[in-house]
Amino acid sequence: MPQIPEKIHELTVGQLAARSGAAVSALHFYESKGLISSRRTSGNQRRFSRDALRRVAFVRAAQRVGIPLATIREALAELPEGRTPTRDDWARLSEAWRSELDERIKQLNRLRDHLTDCIGCGCLSLDSCVLSNPDDVFGQRLTGSRLMTEKGGASPRSSRTKHTPDPDCCD
Repeated sequence: MPQIPEKIHELTVGQLAARSGAAVSALHFYESKGLISSRRTSGNQRRFSRDALRRVAFVRAAQRVGIPLATIREALAELPEGRTPTRDDWARLSEAWRSELDERIKQLNRLRDHLTDCIGCGCLSLDSCVLSNPDDVFGQRLTGSRLMTEKGGASPRSSRTKHTPDPDCCD
């Protein structure tokens, strides 16, 4: 790994943790995932350049809005080596992530709106269970919320009858 000139201030992992608000274990994890990098001293101690502060802030902000670490790593990999993410980088990337976040918000709203439809009944064998079969993905093929295959991989459709939920549990 190339040496960083002495005029650039370097941070220990403890200093980076204190300045960024991230736990030391989180910084080690981020480093293992390629989100930040360090150099090793002759005593095998990590030293982070100042740009690691901005990278950690970038990672934590993206995580707070639900962006997966793999997606964050891909975004950081697009930046020229050693360059810290700028405000423009954040604006460009957050715009690209907007549609993914909008879709998650729609899914969460749908879940919230249907939460009381089936929660707690325990049967989860309704033709269209909004919790275990969202958007009734399998409803055209089989009834119930779970698809189970019999030995040999045959579909259980021919041997199943439509489940009638316990009258005391649902609607």
